[in-house]
Amino acid sequence: MQPTEETLPPEQTHWRRNMWVCVFGSFSTIVAMTLLLPFLPLYVQQLGVTEPAAIARWSGIAYGATFLSAALTAPLWGKLADRYGRKLMLIRASLGMAVAMSLIGMATAPWQLVALRLLAGLLGGYASGSTIMVAAQTPKQHTGWALGILSSGIMAGNVVGPLLGGALPPLIGIRHTFWLTGAVIFVAFLATTFLLRDPPRQTAQKKAAVAGDVATVQQGVVWLMWLSGALLIFANMSIEPIITLYIGQFVAGDHAITLTAGIVMAAAALGNIVSAPRMGRLADRIGHGKVLVTGLLACALLLIPQAFITAAWQLVILRFLMGVALGGLMPCITAIIRHNVPSSQVGRMLGYSTSAQYVGQVGGPLFGGFVGGALGMRPVFLATCVVMALCGALNLWWLRRKTQ
Repeated sequence: MQPTEETLPPEQTHWRRNMWVCVFGSFSTIVAMTLLLPFLPLYVQQLGVTEPAAIARWSGIAYGATFLSAALTAPLWGKLADRYGRKLMLIRASLGMAVAMSLIGMATAPWQLVALRLLAGLLGGYASGSTIMVAAQTPKQHTGWALGILSSGIMAGNVVGPLLGGALPPLIGIRHTFWLTGAVIFVAFLATTFLLRDPPRQTAQKKAAVAGDVATVQQGVVWLMWLSGALLIFANMSIEPIITLYIGQFVAGDHAITLTAGIVMAAAALGNIVSAPRMGRLADRIGHGKVLVTGLLACALLLIPQAFITAAWQLVILRFLMGVALGGLMPCITAIIRHNVPSSQVGRMLGYSTSAQYVGQVGGPLFGGFVGGALGMRPVFLATCVVMALCGALNLWWLRRKTQ
């Protein structure tokens, strides 16, 4: 019999409302982290940098700064969430991001922009904190679906952010764009503060729980999920440096090339958004490990024809299908970690998982750029296929061993 809201444990009573608040907050903060990508070089130029090489250098440093500090602090925030409450960490992240984004709009020098982007990553982490809360508070039979909904919100933020970054500055100016974004995140802060429900910490059982945690979390499955998460992001990001050049082989004209490249990237994101909740619900029904293995192997197979396309529209379709295959995999990874560690360790373990994903986000483009420059662009897809196939095989071995 499925548990009702009345029979659920106290920490799971408000899981649906908490999930939707987390979706809104994650969407708005991810938009804030990504919307400056289209106009970042222009903002750096407004801050007094005139040399093209210096503009590119400062832009790259400023954009990567947020993700660097976020990767380094994710395990810390996860650990503090376990200790002091997950709602408190989300309040900190939303208020910190609102302040940091507003201050970025007041920068007067490029070093200030970099410092404030570092601060945004340091104080932020709303999306990773939301993942921890949703994973910890959702009943196990709904974990995949809830994490899939959250994943769709995060991916939607990654799509909408650059689109707003291209549309708003010509209308209201760059600085006002940052201030408007800060205001929207402040609304997320208010929603988190007044709508989110986090039950009181049960301090009486804390020492006993922690004492029993150490042996429980020393399982190979957690390390395997960290690796799988990193490789998943790695595979998705590996073609980023070469996509425009690759499309240039099939499309003529700079405007057509950039437009098609944007469509290709949006197609993968759209496939992810559409499939994540459905894949999550399927995983809740048949098992998260089965969906993870199937998705990894499907991605590996879909990478092969991408290396041999003869027209750009073929790549659009293949990237959409790959987005569909990828959609439910990160929620599956999170759910497997959640189900294999005790509640008092969920935040810390998922924090390390977030850091591993940031490693993939950095390593994927580096790998794609290096292989593309040394061997050509088609081998990037085939090399990434091998990586995904090995990851799928490793997870299949784990699943069979678990079944036996």
